[in-house]
Amino acid sequence: MARVLSMATATSLSLPGRSSHEIVSGASGSRAVTLRRVEIPVRKPGDAPRGRHYHADFEECIYVLAGQGATHCDSGELAVKEGDVILVPPGEPHATENTGDVPLVLLCFFPVDDIRARTRDAAVDPSAASVPATR
Repeated sequence: MARVLSMATATSLSLPGRSSHEIVSGASGSRAVTLRRVEIPVRKPGDAPRGRHYHADFEECIYVLAGQGATHCDSGELAVKEGDVILVPPGEPHATENTGDVPLVLLCFFPVDDIRARTRDAAVDPSAASVPATR
């Protein structure tokens, strides 16, 4: 049955360096999709960069709703701005940072109903990733 989901019913996640809300996932009845809205604040002097992570066996597709930033991955540093889309292949360590003066707002799409079991911190578990984290 089709239905409308909203930020009002999204699950707030405790993730470092960003505000993240899971709007769609297996917990909301999806069988094959997770959708998160992520807001990365403007960096302050002294803020440590976020560590990279990877998804063991699925892609991540990120749509930039607002702001500008940089995605750091094995492919290099990718500058991003409102309207851009980033496609990160399975196993590639990556992290996105805000390089602008307003919050960086992203919609992150995953082709699975629960990403937690197959997402790893690249600094802690680099063995299955394509290259160990450098940042």
